[in-house]
Amino acid sequence: MKANREVKRLFVGGLGQNISRADLQNQFSRFGEVSDVEIITRKDDKGNPQKAFAYINIRVTEADLNKCMSVLNKTKWKGGTLQIQLAKESFLHRMVIQRTSQHTSSLVLTATQRRHQLGSKATQERSQ
Repeated sequence: MKANREVKRLFVGGLGQNISRADLQNQFSRFGEVSDVEIITRKDDKGNPQKAFAYINIRVTEADLNKCMSVLNKTKWKGGTLQIQLAKESFLHRMVIQRTSQHTSSLVLTATQRRHQLGSKATQERSQ
């Protein structure tokens, strides 16, 4: 039986300044299928790179995710000390989910109301 693989979004902090997408792809693909790597570099007031972190989407089993975190978290790699955790859901992603949920609820409510109206109308016609 094959283990269930799900897409997880990881936050990877403490990256060195010269890290590349290919570096992260290679490092994390040992544990699962990496589908996206987004590197973000924060700059100081003078525009100098100060802090680098990344978000990685990886299709992975729960066991391989735990292995990835235990093997890589707090290790020194390419000029930084990795800090790995599950990423928090972004505000924009939460808004999309909330709007989709509200839209679906309103469609269900509208359909239910319509069925109720049709049922009431049919009842009235039969009683006449």
